[in-house]
Amino acid sequence: MSQVLDAPPPASRTAPPQPPAPLTPAELAAHHGLTVSGARPSPGQYVRQLWGRRHFITAFATAKLTSQYSEAKLGQVWQLMTPLLNAVVYYFIFGILMGVNRGIPDYISFLVTGVFVWSFTSQTVTSGTRAISGSLGLVRALHFPRASLPIAYCIQQLQQLAFSMGALAIIVVCFGVPITGAWLLAVPALFLQTVFNTGLALLFARLGSKVPDTAQLMPFILRVWMYMSGVMYSLSGQLKHSSMPHWVGEVMQLNPASIYLDLMRFALIDSFKASQLPPHVWVLAAGWALAAGIGGFIYFWRGEEEYGRG
Repeated sequence: MSQVLDAPPPASRTAPPQPPAPLTPAELAAHHGLTVSGARPSPGQYVRQLWGRRHFITAFATAKLTSQYSEAKLGQVWQLMTPLLNAVVYYFIFGILMGVNRGIPDYISFLVTGVFVWSFTSQTVTSGTRAISGSLGLVRALHFPRASLPIAYCIQQLQQLAFSMGALAIIVVCFGVPITGAWLLAVPALFLQTVFNTGLALLFARLGSKVPDTAQLMPFILRVWMYMSGVMYSLSGQLKHSSMPHWVGEVMQLNPASIYLDLMRFALIDSFKASQLPPHVWVLAAGWALAAGIGGFIYFWRGEEEYGRG
């Protein structure tokens, strides 16, 4: 009986507590609120980051515009002189030597409007192609959404166009074109073109960062695009007298550069009639703006982690 009383109590069936499993590095970083440096945010977060840098973007664009002609004696006058001199050259070659001005009322206003509006697109694409590759020091030194750079270059060209539009209005009026309520249509047309140009700047900024030779090919691509867009001649007029198949003319009228040129001419030049516009022109203009704007943004955003490396 005493042996039974002296026996040790039975072992408890409850297992001893185990130490917690160690956290992985990713779990440990998330626990303390740490994130990967340079990681690509979601599209919504990226848009919010860009909006937070809006003052930097506009200041950068203004500084670039101010310094563009700082070494020239005429300074900012070249913002106006450059497209005007291009218009003079094109008028001599196409208007006088080649005679493409026949059948185009108010040809000088027609040509100057085309040159000014086309320059907005071509200069945005050219500067956007070098937005990342030409700013590697800034990209590697500071942390900010990289899309700020091509957007800033587009704003720079928009500021330059705004500076030139006053001169364009004076030229148009001096050559007998009246001021009408249709001039207000230039605002939505210019807005859609700006969205389109921004998308192109984002698209070619990534291409230029991956393939540096893109910047060398761009002048040739833009030159061909300019000749196909009716900057110096009436595209609709040429297609009427062309022997090309009908479907080729239909495709050429879908050219976004030609669409924005025609919309600005329709808004500013009284003799440019609605019959010279392609069918559903506003739908096409909005469609190109959305396609280029959203597509360019997504394409650039997907490469956010690559810029400035390598």
